[in-house]
Amino acid sequence: MTLQQLRYVIMTADCGSMNEAAKRLFISQPSLSGTIKELEEEIGLDIFLRSNRGIVITPEGEEFLGYARQVAEQYRLLTDKYLDKESKKKFSVSMQHYTFAVKAFVEMVKKVGMDQYEFAIHETKTHEVIENVRNFRSEIGILYLNDFNEQVMSKLLRENSLEFTELFQCDTYVYLWSGHPLAGEPVISMDQLEEYPCLAFDQGKNNSFYLAEEMKSTYEYKKIIKADDRATLLNLMVGLNAYTLCSGIICEELNGADYKAVPLAESEKMRIGYIRRKGAGISRIGRVYIEELLAYKDKLL
Repeated sequence: MTLQQLRYVIMTADCGSMNEAAKRLFISQPSLSGTIKELEEEIGLDIFLRSNRGIVITPEGEEFLGYARQVAEQYRLLTDKYLDKESKKKFSVSMQHYTFAVKAFVEMVKKVGMDQYEFAIHETKTHEVIENVRNFRSEIGILYLNDFNEQVMSKLLRENSLEFTELFQCDTYVYLWSGHPLAGEPVISMDQLEEYPCLAFDQGKNNSFYLAEEMKSTYEYKKIIKADDRATLLNLMVGLNAYTLCSGIICEELNGADYKAVPLAESEKMRIGYIRRKGAGISRIGRVYIEELLAYKDKLL
């Protein structure tokens, strides 16, 4: 098994096509196919199923690719540190849709500057936050645990060799636009919200109550709309008098002053924290980012 074989397999999986992968690798398709076939014979399993319609990754192949990506990324980290002295250091973070986590990222970039660093931020689905940290795409992932999801999430993190570190706890708030009929209420109950659409982030093929980004994921909502990004949710809040449930940590600098968070009467505690690979150290940039996140302890509503 060679590093080149692993790179070929990863590229093929990313492209979803032998032909496209061969083009990007600047080799012939038969050469690529033959190299992957040799690897499959060596390890004794099929990574891909081949047909006239293309390729499909097998379940065993998915597991193998997880390890292959880790090896390839570790090799990249080694070359960046010890061989490629002129290359920029890299830092990536993945997160559930938290404005405060984006704001902390902004402040971190301002502190360390961009001359020597290359940054990436992935505001995405819960399962992808976990996958990105597991596969070395991100050093840190930001998500939450609560009494409902902790057992399942902890098992999922253990299975992926990840560990969770709590940053702070917060209550549940109703997030809505300032023109909403309930915006002036000191506290809002679930009964008051019944006639208004609830907004939730779509978790895609990994949809599960335990992976939901919003509290009260098992509540029987009369009206619910799922969306993929925060900008769409904000537009729906205004257009439909919709709402979502959140941590109560709002950033007017990024979302504007047209939205507000009101305490939910049936509040539940969220434990917001970060995940990282088990036993892995945190880079200097990662520590700066965590410090910026911890600054929100004093800003809890």
